[in-house]
Amino acid sequence: MKTKEIYLWRTLASFLVVLFSMPLGHALMIIMEHTMKPSAMHVAGFLLGLVGLIMVIVGVFVKGDTRQTIWGLLGGLLFWTGWVEFLFLYYARRYGVQPEIENGEVVTKPEYLIMPASFGLWMMVMVMYIFSTRNGCDFITWIQRVCFRDQRKVIVAQPMTRHTSIVTFMEVNMMLWGCYLLLMFCYDKNFLGDHHPVTFLVGLGCLVGSLFMFKRQLYLASWGANIRMAIATVIVFWTPVEILGRINFFKEFWTEPQHYVFELSSILIVFIALLLYLWMKGAKKKKG
Repeated sequence: MKTKEIYLWRTLASFLVVLFSMPLGHALMIIMEHTMKPSAMHVAGFLLGLVGLIMVIVGVFVKGDTRQTIWGLLGGLLFWTGWVEFLFLYYARRYGVQPEIENGEVVTKPEYLIMPASFGLWMMVMVMYIFSTRNGCDFITWIQRVCFRDQRKVIVAQPMTRHTSIVTFMEVNMMLWGCYLLLMFCYDKNFLGDHHPVTFLVGLGCLVGSLFMFKRQLYLASWGANIRMAIATVIVFWTPVEILGRINFFKEFWTEPQHYVFELSSILIVFIALLLYLWMKGAKKKKG
């Protein structure tokens, strides 16, 4: 029997570039909140999302699977930060939504408190994916198999038009959106609460799931496919990180970027270096 080849370096590189984008994204938003006037910050946030959207569209016309994936990843992250998080922040402040406070400390910011109201919109998009697309998402494919059984090939006959940049963009936003909704549901004391056993089980399940996803990622030879798998792996892995940070199990230093300049600067340098490396790998493959 043939042993499948393991691509350890490209898996680690892909995983780390996506992983480092998580604290950098948080830090960017906090820096903008602390250094800009509210009016300027919201304009900057809107422009940030617009730049992200433009990057994703540019990625459609770029040659090479790896480069299209990178455009979709970066554009998706900027889009999420600018047109999702900052817009929630804008309307939360505009209408005076109060943060959740425990023991005199803010545990949930206003923008995240109103995010669960978007659950119906998330489900609307998921219905489109489940009933109208044949794709590579194991979660969606599993739902299709369970719900449609023998009728799957009839109901989901063919995939949508595939643009790697758009696929990556949607993956980033749908997974971030879905995991945030899950966390907000778990944190809500009307349902569970951040110290509820089910919340810990959710975190544990995501941690174990991310390990299995990482194992599968090890066998992906294509850089582009590996990065796209890393997006799913990291976002699922980040869920228990958020839960542990919520209960003060460790210090989320990216929430105080002004006090951890060296740490975040180091992460930023490695992040940029990895991005350039992946970009060059995409260029070599294109020439080959």
